Amino acid sequence: MASITQRIRRFLERPGSIDLAPFERIVAAAGAREDRVRELDELPRPSLDDLSEFCAVVREAARRTLGLRPYDVQLVGMLAMLSGNVAEMATGEGKTLSGAMAAAGYALQGKRVHVISVNDYLAQRDAEWMGPLYEALGVSVGWIGQTSTHEERRAAYAKDVTYGPVSEIGFDVLRDRTRVDAADLVMPAPEVALVDEADSVLVDEARVPLVLAGATDPGNAVPEMAALVRQLVRGYHYELDDQARNVHLTGKGIDTVEQALGIDLYDTPATLTEVNLALHAHALLARDVDYIIRDGKVHLINPSRGRVALLQRWPDGLQAAVEAKEALPPSATGEILDSITVQGLITRYPQRCGMTGTAVAVGDQLREFYDLKVAVVPSNRPCVRIDSPDRLFEYRMDKDRALVEEIVEVHATGRPILIGTLDVAESERLSLTLSGRGLECVVLNAKNDAEEAAIIAKAGERDAITVSTQMAGRGTDIRLGEGVEELGGLYVIGSGRQTSSRLDDQLRGRAGRQGDPGGSVFFVSGEDDLITHYVADEYARGVPDHGLVGHAQRVAEGVDMEIHRNTWRYTRLLEQHRGTVLELRDKVLRGDSAGQALASAAPERWSSLEETVGEEVLNEAARQIVLFHLDRSWADHLAYLAELREGIHLRALGRLSPIDEFNKEAKPAYERMLAEVESRSIETFEAATITADGLDHEEAGIKRPTATWTYLVQENPFGTEWERILNRLVTKVRRR
Repeated sequence: MASITQRIRRFLERPGSIDLAPFERIVAAAGAREDRVRELDELPRPSLDDLSEFCAVVREAARRTLGLRPYDVQLVGMLAMLSGNVAEMATGEGKTLSGAMAAAGYALQGKRVHVISVNDYLAQRDAEWMGPLYEALGVSVGWIGQTSTHEERRAAYAKDVTYGPVSEIGFDVLRDRTRVDAADLVMPAPEVALVDEADSVLVDEARVPLVLAGATDPGNAVPEMAALVRQLVRGYHYELDDQARNVHLTGKGIDTVEQALGIDLYDTPATLTEVNLALHAHALLARDVDYIIRDGKVHLINPSRGRVALLQRWPDGLQAAVEAKEALPPSATGEILDSITVQGLITRYPQRCGMTGTAVAVGDQLREFYDLKVAVVPSNRPCVRIDSPDRLFEYRMDKDRALVEEIVEVHATGRPILIGTLDVAESERLSLTLSGRGLECVVLNAKNDAEEAAIIAKAGERDAITVSTQMAGRGTDIRLGEGVEELGGLYVIGSGRQTSSRLDDQLRGRAGRQGDPGGSVFFVSGEDDLITHYVADEYARGVPDHGLVGHAQRVAEGVDMEIHRNTWRYTRLLEQHRGTVLELRDKVLRGDSAGQALASAAPERWSSLEETVGEEVLNEAARQIVLFHLDRSWADHLAYLAELREGIHLRALGRLSPIDEFNKEAKPAYERMLAEVESRSIETFEAATITADGLDHEEAGIKRPTATWTYLVQENPFGTEWERILNRLVTKVRRR
């Protein structure tokens, strides 16, 4: 009965079913007040007690300060966000202004707002662009980016509204968790998160851990392993699974590697790991697809946006293996002091809302992981873009040839074309091919992402050909040049289907903004990764049909959803433990709880020192001791859980639930950690030298890392070593 009730509720709350009628009535009432408000010499400070008056005043403030009169639908989007929803608004419908008005509304209620974006450029652009509107409403605004100093961050977070990229906000949270002086904190308590490009941040980036590391050491990979696996042949020495997410040595491959190394692989686990990492780097990670080389370093490419994923890296072993593969020096690695996933970061905020052009497709994930619903806001003008059926081919070579011919034919009319490719390598191959046909094009990919906004803004000009990896330039309007409307508007071509239909819809959405004409079409072949990775068993050659392509995307989306759900299952308990530790840490940092605890545990030592150094010095020493051991023990706990998760999947062979087993062991480990903090703190306090000048940190053995650094870990796309072994076993059983 419970499952039936759940299905009914899920149907009634299906994505996009938020009733907009109440918002539309408020906006209509605001329209009736517009003329009166426009005649005012000075606008009153708006109050949300009367939402229609608020809408009228905010609309007039935007008109006066920005020269933009918000459309009714922009006000509806604002009200949807003020009600705690994700507003789905089509490309070109003015999400930036709607988001600013919503942020101002929260701020006017006395709530501090963080407008969270996908990159530095959008954070700075939108904060500065919307600045006059905020000022007119009596709301202060600031922004942070990668280059912001400590003082600049502190000043920005002190504003009513702060714009910042999700990574930098997360890094500031992590840095604050290691502060030993409350005066050094920069982050205020989380209150409201308004997420721009919500599907990208909340879904595509949700599993990405943000990491604070210390005690850096060189990475470790054996160049000889990279040279060895380079000689191995696919299908003979190693095989890939059906989705090309896993690779393993065949019997012949094992013999070849063992003969080359002169060892028994399975008697030397460390060497086996080195070989497997080198093999993964060689067989499953492709240069100019998964990463690029720039300035002598490996830079990951964000799989959902086609841009360089700044500061991201794979887990250290795989990162070092790729660097060895490319004959590059190993980058620094270090001990993880703390980490937080993007999902964990966003769920810290008691109130959450957002906006994007494609939310309905991920509505189930937004509801399951963030308790957010989707409000589909109609466009100001009807969309007249013509979306043509996919062009389907059996072979990739035929698809590529037809794609080029389509570009040549359409370009001859002067109509601007935007081609979305699946990776960097494809964009550069297509550019060379077009050059050979005498066509000039602008290539926008992960190698020149700093210029993407300026490039993509010109994609609607007559005769323009723009080749772009996926959603590069997202957040920038493409306006049609002179005479382009008569040619049919911007023509968007996809060189293949993405693993998510939502990403395809984002590409389509580059054309047809604000009622402009436009068109789109996708070229798909049976040799595309989407088909070969996800429906290989169901595809019996020939030209694939539209149903198969759609099915492949649904399979891929299901795989991604399960990975997301599985990641959250493992991190949920950790987030609970982290929350408790942070509450304890905050009490120690801001008060005298450490001193009280140590005075109770070691009363004689405390009394003796208090007479000689004074209570203030003693409390500060106690604070430093307890903070050190709390941070040290938490880092050890994280390392233990990482190791535990690495091997927990083997329990499935005994018909046990890996998740349940993980939680069963994680809970007592957490209790042991807390006990160790207490015992280590007492031990240090009893032995430490504490004078009137304070605690001698080095002599007490509580010296912290001389430097810390931050990065994002791109989740190992191949799972843990034991997950891969287990998957191979399961696959073999199924085939039998």
